Amino acid sequence: MQSSDQEVLQRASDWLAQGHAAHLFTVIQTWGSAPRLPGAILVVRDDGHLVGSVSGGCIEDDLVAQAKAQQLPRQATILEYGVNAAEAQRFGIPCGGHLTIFCEPLAHASQLAPMLQSMAQRQLLKRSVNLHSGEVRVQPVSPEGPPRLEGGWFHSYFGPQWRLLIIGANQLGSVLARMAQALDFHVLICDPREEMRAEWQVSGADWLSGMPDDVVQQIQPDIHTAIVAVTHDPKLDDMALLEALVSDAFYVGALGSRKNQEKRKQRLRSFDLSEQQVNRLHGPVGLAIGSRTPAEIAVSILAELVQERAALQQSGQAAMPRRVAA
Repeated sequence: MQSSDQEVLQRASDWLAQGHAAHLFTVIQTWGSAPRLPGAILVVRDDGHLVGSVSGGCIEDDLVAQAKAQQLPRQATILEYGVNAAEAQRFGIPCGGHLTIFCEPLAHASQLAPMLQSMAQRQLLKRSVNLHSGEVRVQPVSPEGPPRLEGGWFHSYFGPQWRLLIIGANQLGSVLARMAQALDFHVLICDPREEMRAEWQVSGADWLSGMPDDVVQQIQPDIHTAIVAVTHDPKLDDMALLEALVSDAFYVGALGSRKNQEKRKQRLRSFDLSEQQVNRLHGPVGLAIGSRTPAEIAVSILAELVQERAALQQSGQAAMPRRVAA
């Protein structure tokens, strides 16, 4: 399953290959109650067709009108919306909020090729555009946070800035792996059982061989990493959780009832984990939404992951760089 950004850029690439021109819009920064977060993208074709979004709809309508009238900028520039009360009301931005948008004209599908390739390979790419010359630079990076303006350059990021390690290749693990990719997680899967490996059919997730606790150490979990154990087998889950709970992972969860979670926490305490480390465990995993089926449980897990991720982004901690293995 592709991320929403990948779908937007692939559609835009198809338009450019067909001979259309277009403009790429990226939210740089928001203030107040702007409806989309920094990094949200929109592409508007020269005839007004659009894919993606940067607001609740009114700003898109304005950009479409400008495209049809051939009034959009012909070089990279910064646009601002909602800078005063009248404009905020006009464009439907509530509570006096406003947003800054980077606008870049597109003429060739090759302009989007590096981003699409990076997304297909599940690698994070930094794309920098010079506001004065239009020069474009691309380079692979570790997570650096949201898009930003810096010294005459606009830096944006394409590809997953977040990782999800799933311990367990069962039905729940499969559904969770598919859904997580649409939420911009780079999905890693680990299950030492050969029969589970043989039946794994989820594309886009990277299979990591080995015992779960070894795999957790191998990936060096950072503040952009979530780890969820769903095998329901303490021999596999618990050893992975022991490593995960002492790591920098922003989320660690395990499948199981409240009764089983209490038993698991007792087992974890016997390995000299501190009470604070033990209490980092989300269990039962996910938000309490009355989920029963694998798909419903996956939704509850991802809802909690999104909640925790949003809290990190708001606190500013999510911009911390990923550690690199020596």
